[in-house]
Amino acid sequence: MGSSSLHLAMYPWFAFGHLTPWLYLSNKLAQKGHRISFFIPTNTQPKLEPLNLYPDHITFVPVAVPHVDGLPSDAETTSDVPSTLYPHLMTAMDRTESLIELLLRDLKPDIVFFDFAFWVPKLTRNLGIKSIHYCVTSTAAVGYIRSPARQRSGYHSEADLMQPPPGFPVPSSILLHVHEARHFAAVVNMKFGSDVPFLDRLLKSSGQSDALGYWACREIEGSYIDYLVSQFEKPVLISGPILVEPQASTLNLEEKWVQWLGSFKAGSVIYCALGSECKLTKDQFRELILGLEFSGWPFLAALKPPFGAESVEAALPEGLEERIKGKGIVHGGWVQQRLILGHPSIGCFVTHCGSSSLLEALRSQCQLVMLPQMVDQIITARMMGNNLKVGVEVEKGEEDGLFTKGSVSKAVRTVMEVDSEVGRLVRANHTKLRALLLNEDLQSSYIDSFCEKLKDLVG
Repeated sequence: MGSSSLHLAMYPWFAFGHLTPWLYLSNKLAQKGHRISFFIPTNTQPKLEPLNLYPDHITFVPVAVPHVDGLPSDAETTSDVPSTLYPHLMTAMDRTESLIELLLRDLKPDIVFFDFAFWVPKLTRNLGIKSIHYCVTSTAAVGYIRSPARQRSGYHSEADLMQPPPGFPVPSSILLHVHEARHFAAVVNMKFGSDVPFLDRLLKSSGQSDALGYWACREIEGSYIDYLVSQFEKPVLISGPILVEPQASTLNLEEKWVQWLGSFKAGSVIYCALGSECKLTKDQFRELILGLEFSGWPFLAALKPPFGAESVEAALPEGLEERIKGKGIVHGGWVQQRLILGHPSIGCFVTHCGSSSLLEALRSQCQLVMLPQMVDQIITARMMGNNLKVGVEVEKGEEDGLFTKGSVSKAVRTVMEVDSEVGRLVRANHTKLRALLLNEDLQSSYIDSFCEKLKDLVG
């Protein structure tokens, strides 16, 4: 380890959609010789250990999650609880403040990365440590929801949120529908742990940190990165399109998927997955499955059971299992997503547009159908579909936000039919962007620049 190496501490939100990309970043920084102390819930550590490619440089620091009334006793991450209990989990994270302070006093890192724990900058400032508010959400979403321009305007009502903030890039391409603005307004004003409104938590995090960091790249989000640089009066660090290649021991796809996918011709199978946290209502779950069926293509859907159902099988439409036998699977467990996306039979990926899933999709050859579920995913989907035109978003009702089997089927057919004008356009754009993202020199240059800015921050 060189004399210019840094000691960095990581404390991401207790969700795999945060923990995993943060570990990807840690691997890249460790590769450059930096030392990482990665704070992680105690029982969650074994689940991420296989992704730690540099155990000599990356040390997991277990954090006991305090008990909060209303949380199951063994709950540690968002995958352990329904979304209605996320605020309680955030309260539990807030209650680790005294423990984190003790750890920081003992470890003495140069910089602490954090996202939702808005109290971290207060601790680090007192200890002479720098802090970075690091986000895995798109810069477009950050700029749209919580740019200083929007805060100065003071508008977060449903009607206000249908329009982007002043100075936002390409305003005609990212506009919200009524149901989305209603959802946004509810989310930004909700109490999210320790009686702190969600938006206040994020504003304090970005406002009080020494610098801002984003899991982003200019080839996708250039104008939005520039917007944030102009909006925030502090350093903005961009880590680039980070995905860590799996270890050799995990490179083999499970034999059952090899056999099943191998029975179809190249580019003919739809893969559908909405992330580790998304749970649909029974009605929307059934509309999605029926939409995949009605598209006419074979499909593999890896989904969580919908609300009120103990398993995906119990929630399937009547008669579906018999109809799709041999050409469709609805799976309720974990799958090797990256390896599935890389299989030659996969031609389309129906995704929620989570950060890691989206990057995995863009680096694969399958076409993109976007079915966003959360606030930041909606803006990301609009950016990918309207700006970059690398995929098609599933249409939803303007008022109720519901999709139908018809809208799912239509989106899939649009990208799968090679003779359609839209299909040809998204394929061409995807091919160009994929070539950029697979460029190893591009990835390396981002990390090199990121590391230099970390050193500049420490001084």
